[in-house]
Amino acid sequence: MKATEKRSEVEEGGQLGLGHQYAWWATRTAVNMAMPAPTPAPMTVACTPQNVTVDLKRTAIIVIDMQNDFCAPGGWVDHIGADFRPDRKPIEPLQRLLPALRKAGVPVIWVNWGNRPDLANMPPNQIHLYKPTGTSVGLGDALPGNRGRVLEKDSWAAAVVDELTPAPEDIKVDKYRISGFWDTPLDSILRNLGVRSILFTGVNTDQCVLHSLTDANFLGYGCILVEDCCATTSPDFCTEATIWNVKKCFGFVTGSDAVIASLGKRTAG
Repeated sequence: MKATEKRSEVEEGGQLGLGHQYAWWATRTAVNMAMPAPTPAPMTVACTPQNVTVDLKRTAIIVIDMQNDFCAPGGWVDHIGADFRPDRKPIEPLQRLLPALRKAGVPVIWVNWGNRPDLANMPPNQIHLYKPTGTSVGLGDALPGNRGRVLEKDSWAAAVVDELTPAPEDIKVDKYRISGFWDTPLDSILRNLGVRSILFTGVNTDQCVLHSLTDANFLGYGCILVEDCCATTSPDFCTEATIWNVKKCFGFVTGSDAVIASLGKRTAG
């Protein structure tokens, strides 16, 4: 085969795969499974108990449950008489952090409760979690004011709050348990992206954030909790215990200012 024909064949090929960390290159006659990995983009972030260096090309941020039912007036938490306002605390720091990470090429993944309308994959113990007396408004029940059904996929109730509108390139994953990894494609998506380090944010710190983080730890990911981008309606001691356990057993803890400062140093350098 002539050199010009070889070049033409390469030009007619295409990448197969979601990310550049693990992809194939296919042509009419060959498939290359040994594509070179991109040059690492290391960034050191001030964390506790130790500072952490991540590769931005192998890092993602996960935003958990920043949705109307938990964080907005008229949502489920508000309807049952609880104070939803603490769950709004991550909005402002996330408004600063997410654009900076997107600019650095870090994938943003939104993990929200988004149940099937028929609740066919929800066993009784999970329905009981949000409807403990059997008569209150729980999963799949209608909210007043035509706000949709509690945590139902594609409803206002399950949508991300207006202040944090996802960008077109962001990835959305529906979850059906307190952990975002249980019975969802989240792990497959992260692996296809080549992700090995994850920044965790969202609500509630001691529930869905913590248990998604611990599952990620068990799966081998490096886990960093961004403390001010997390919140909970639980008592303060629940957050204290979560922070202590993350630092002791499951990963590292930082703040959004530390991440943004580290990104700025990379840009300045």
